[in-house]
Amino acid sequence: MSTHDLIVALGEARYRVERPFGTWPANSGFVSDVAVDGRGHVFVLLRHDSLTQPDDSRVIELSPDGAHLGGWGGDTIADGHMLTTDADGRVIVVDRDMHEVIWFSAGGERLGQLGGRGIPQSPFNHPTDISVSPWGDIYVADGYAANHVHRFSADGQLLATWGQLGFEAGEFGEPHGIWTFADGRVVVIDRTRDRVQVFDRDGNVLDVWEGFYRPVAIWGDPQGRAYITDQVPSLHLIGADGVRLGRARPVLNGAHGLFGTPDGDLLLAESNPSRITRLRLLR
Repeated sequence: MSTHDLIVALGEARYRVERPFGTWPANSGFVSDVAVDGRGHVFVLLRHDSLTQPDDSRVIELSPDGAHLGGWGGDTIADGHMLTTDADGRVIVVDRDMHEVIWFSAGGERLGQLGGRGIPQSPFNHPTDISVSPWGDIYVADGYAANHVHRFSADGQLLATWGQLGFEAGEFGEPHGIWTFADGRVVVIDRTRDRVQVFDRDGNVLDVWEGFYRPVAIWGDPQGRAYITDQVPSLHLIGADGVRLGRARPVLNGAHGLFGTPDGDLLLAESNPSRITRLRLLR
């Protein structure tokens, strides 16, 4: 049987495509998102069609090399859509259809939340993604039945909400993904408008990036560059100034989530087929 060594380029970087990455029990659900903590441990968010599977894991923990370490969340997460990690090693899950954002320890202990569980418009109405900013504020994209971005203080106080349905800069069709950068930028994926909008920390429009087809997810590196997936499917590398530095096609049908590792690799969360693809940085 032959094998094929697939290499993709993003700007000056070259990556080897490795898939599937990681192992976990079969029939556990389909992959929705992926995040990595400071240890390099990988957290894979799974979705289920049924709400009556409380014993199943919704979050799978993997070692940096993809070995299965365990899972949790079946008794707490109904409809996990996106997740991230924070500087303290906590895992934060957006429970979309429960209108809630939940903080967990790395081992799955529920620590706190934003929003009223099961209560729409308190303030979320099927939220999509979350970013804990370098300056401590928390930003939530609220995109499936609202057209908002919410800004919270580090202690969970709602500070501001911006956005409405529309086509103008600062308005949204569907705010689906969000990332915050150390220079104060808040970058929002506006999926059904085929664009990405850039705001300051207070919600003022700084820029609009075009040239995407239904962009989906975003991850930002320490250099201030944005990695963005769309449904071409493509993976784009965008500089802090909005200049496109590279583009590749490393997945079959698109990646619903992505995250970088401490070693410089990229992990892509594919829903169809359900798997994680690793882009191994070639040095």
